[in-house]
Amino acid sequence: MPSISELEKIASQVRRDIVRMVHAVNSGHPGGSLGCTDYFVALYFEIMKHTPQPFNMDGKNQDLFFLSNGHISPVFYSTLARSGYFPIDELSTFRKINSRLQGHPTTHEGLPGIRMASGSLGQGLSNAIGAALTKKLNNDDTIVYSLHGDGEIQEGQIWEAAMFAAHNKVDNLISTIDYNQKQIDGDIKDVLDLGDIKAKWQAFGWDVMEMNGNNMENVVNTLNEAKTHLGKGKPVMIIMNTEMGYGVDFMMGTHKWHGVAPNDEQLANALGQLEETLGDY
Repeated sequence: MPSISELEKIASQVRRDIVRMVHAVNSGHPGGSLGCTDYFVALYFEIMKHTPQPFNMDGKNQDLFFLSNGHISPVFYSTLARSGYFPIDELSTFRKINSRLQGHPTTHEGLPGIRMASGSLGQGLSNAIGAALTKKLNNDDTIVYSLHGDGEIQEGQIWEAAMFAAHNKVDNLISTIDYNQKQIDGDIKDVLDLGDIKAKWQAFGWDVMEMNGNNMENVVNTLNEAKTHLGKGKPVMIIMNTEMGYGVDFMMGTHKWHGVAPNDEQLANALGQLEETLGDY
């Protein structure tokens, strides 16, 4: 297993991939992608039991991941490529005509690692719950993971799924909310305040944890601890505190980089802050 230092080096490369991908096509969502990088790297390089090749859509006897906030596809694609699901040089096709790496992940192109289309927000928890229940029916003791945006949980379908999971004791599921407190139109509190989200999830019957999503050691330790909470009759929700744009100083602390690509000068500035550790694609 890689050390925390090695995971941090992988995360630096993934962040380089993110800013280069969105810059190349002047399109994409760097802010949330950068904020969630440590989570993705920890999950795919340390936490999950998974086999990149050959990719099996059924995922039997493997841990499964579902990205619900699909607009942060750059970090997902980079992590999948860097962990062996498809060639790293395919990252250069991001958002281009006929590419498998569309702006929001889709399944019809057959991209290894993608288990659901997630262009429309709010649907990922329902998908993850379905997969978790299937594992129970198949006596498969592996784990289902899902990631959601905090703005996304303004969607009603999320709360229907939350009730369903608790009622049906879906205790092989570890979901995470990227709690950067920002969405495309501004701060969460100004658009539609979520209130006390920890208390809300607890009231819905979930086992709720918190972690610093921009501290690799804390991410790894919390995800490992979350595994010990499974099998006890409750689904697990981790509230992951992150900074949108983390790792690139001028992208942090603002919602303005939610869906805006850097120009040439900004790209050079960003890359100057991120160590190239695995080689650029």
